[in-house]
Amino acid sequence: MGIQLFKAKYEIEECLDEIRKCLEVGWTGLGFKTVEFENAWKTYTGIPFAHYINSSTIGLYMAVEILKQHYGWEDEDEIITTPITFISTNHAILKSHMKAVFADVDATMCLDPNSVKGCINEKTRAIMYVGIGGNIGNYKKIVELCRENNLKLILDAAHMAGTRYYGAIPGNEAEVVVYSFQAVKNLPTADSGMICFKNGELDEIVRKKSWLGINKDTYSRSSNSGNYKWRYDVTYVGEKGHGNSIMAAIGLVQLKYLDRDNAYRRQLAQWYYQKLCNYNEKIKFVRIEEGCESSCHLFQIFAEARDELMVALNQAEIYPGVHYASNINYKMYEYAKGTCPYSDYVSDHVISLPMNLYMTYGDVQKICDEIIKFITR
Repeated sequence: MGIQLFKAKYEIEECLDEIRKCLEVGWTGLGFKTVEFENAWKTYTGIPFAHYINSSTIGLYMAVEILKQHYGWEDEDEIITTPITFISTNHAILKSHMKAVFADVDATMCLDPNSVKGCINEKTRAIMYVGIGGNIGNYKKIVELCRENNLKLILDAAHMAGTRYYGAIPGNEAEVVVYSFQAVKNLPTADSGMICFKNGELDEIVRKKSWLGINKDTYSRSSNSGNYKWRYDVTYVGEKGHGNSIMAAIGLVQLKYLDRDNAYRRQLAQWYYQKLCNYNEKIKFVRIEEGCESSCHLFQIFAEARDELMVALNQAEIYPGVHYASNINYKMYEYAKGTCPYSDYVSDHVISLPMNLYMTYGDVQKICDEIIKFITR
């Protein structure tokens, strides 16, 4: 199969034991293990509220929708965001009938505070910050901009499970944080996520909205005594967005090994850098800010003739990826063409090298040898 970009590594027997408990109890849906996982995640991150959902995408959609309704934002009000992200980040803004205003990224691949500052106006309501690859970037400066301009901060932490900044999990500064536990993420399940509001009132709202607006979930109703446990009200028009106990069971196990696995990802990244750093005239690296202990979901370089390099690597049975093409290239965001020049450069030159946990030192050396052969040809 060659060397894959991602390949999830599961603690299989432990996962099966946790799943077995769900089957034995006869409860695989919302509740039971989802409650356990939410509590474990709050303990791990230090974030006060956490609701388990079936994907980070639905979490982003609900985050923007709930903030818009709660704070009385209007259609076409603006959220400043990045072009270098998976499309769900910016679709969350568009689906709530708000406008995505694109600021450029800097050498960290995260939002450039100077570019963000130039985008703020009387219609700006929030900043959507993406910790690309697990990097913190200039997060602290973005937090300061939000405070100075009375803006809400939405942290898309899809790549940031386990990232620390000066020893602490970032996120308490944000109005809401959304994590991904999708199949290839650092904490993998088949697909799921976590949405963490700062405000307990909004946590209560998202719990209802992720269950079609119903004010009592089935797990709570099943544990009530009396003849009226079937009664409930529907207080919102919501989504079917909650997670289930099978996926949460996997998440509970994988969480125990998240820091160990991230440490190995950082080792892979160090091996890459040690081998390639002498060729910095031919390739560039993502800058990691001081104090950032990245989850290293990605290891990215920038190379001329990127597409040809990817073909050469494929021929050697090495399968990298691209994270990401600028979202401004897509038709619904074309209005922003030409506004983010460094993002345009990134889109044409970035390559994500394989970072799966089955890789060895020898695999990294092989990949680097192929890259060096190509760039020095």
